[in-house]
Amino acid sequence: MINKLIKTENEYNVALRRIDQLMDSEVGTSKVDELELLSTLVEIYEDENFPIDMPDPISAIKFRMEQLGLNQKRLVPFVGSRSKVSEVLRGKRPLTLAMMRSLHQGLGIPADVLLQEPDASFPENIPDLDWKKFPVVEMAKKGWIQGVGDVKGSAEELIRNLIKEAGGVEAASECLFRRKQSSRENTKNDQYALKAWCLKVMAVANSKPLINKFKHGTVNRSFLREIAKFSYFENGPKIAKEYLEKNGIHLVTISHPSKTYFDGATFFLPNGNPVVGLTLRYDRLDNFWFCLLHELAHVWKHLSLEKNYIIFDDMDLRGLQSLSGDKKEEEADKIAQEALIPNRAWRKFDLTAQISPKKIISVAHDEKIHPAIIAGRIRFEKNNYRILSNLIGNNEVRKQFDLY
Repeated sequence: MINKLIKTENEYNVALRRIDQLMDSEVGTSKVDELELLSTLVEIYEDENFPIDMPDPISAIKFRMEQLGLNQKRLVPFVGSRSKVSEVLRGKRPLTLAMMRSLHQGLGIPADVLLQEPDASFPENIPDLDWKKFPVVEMAKKGWIQGVGDVKGSAEELIRNLIKEAGGVEAASECLFRRKQSSRENTKNDQYALKAWCLKVMAVANSKPLINKFKHGTVNRSFLREIAKFSYFENGPKIAKEYLEKNGIHLVTISHPSKTYFDGATFFLPNGNPVVGLTLRYDRLDNFWFCLLHELAHVWKHLSLEKNYIIFDDMDLRGLQSLSGDKKEEEADKIAQEALIPNRAWRKFDLTAQISPKKIISVAHDEKIHPAIIAGRIRFEKNNYRILSNLIGNNEVRKQFDLY
């Protein structure tokens, strides 16, 4: 009599033969008890060694249609359109999470069958997020997400994957659910496009962990002045990126999506490393260096892991009277200006007089900074962006970075 777990094929065959012999046993006899025990042992062995394959989702859908007497037209509310239904049933279009949820709720097809994972369930909904509002088509074109076919229909899957790359919902919560808005942020910005950009910045930063941990107190006046002096070199922006990374600060360059208007942003990752994200929407050295120093000023004065939020900056709004009174932005402007051009050097220029390129180049050489920094400030102070255009370093920034 077999009274232990079946472990070999021979034991399995012996048990099957014995079960055949016991099938006609009378109820209440010891043979019936033996039959029940053997049947249980055989079932355990079969579950472990002969698992039944899970039906594929399309077969499950067709089976359920046959059970309920449904034609393809009746699937439209769950899948989308007649063409989508036809493509799904022919295996030409993958099922999206939205389709799976509808089929599960409407037709009762098990979630694990649709997801093709034993005991699987659908991911929990994230409140206050509308997957359809993310600009997934543009994101796919930029290479931010890896989408093929119907990217709009797969928006949830694609954005969930990007959130995972960004460190998960909790890590990316400020990107996804932020409520605070700075005065330097353009009110015309599409908020879902900003979320997408921010998630991509976080994902890139997470994919390239820094060797050194950021130490509070690293960013100060002398640190910013040292960054400014890198502008003196032809590949200064690239040198600045390497220097920042050695000090535990990410510098990530991601192009801005359409319907957004900003130059940069800064925030802290959960691991304590700050991130400066720049869009490089203006491929000019004067814009690059001011934006970089402005965001670093925020890291120094206004942000920390304990009081973390995202500051977006549209430098086109700088200086507008309607924005006066934002002490943090004004402070960041002042810090960036002084780090780039010390006051003693700036006093050499009389803005009421005509300023020669020769003088700009001479002062820049003495201060070991790029002439674009001085030319850019003069253009801003005089509110005249037609002058000195040959000194501001047009087309000298993007070529030094990987711009996603």
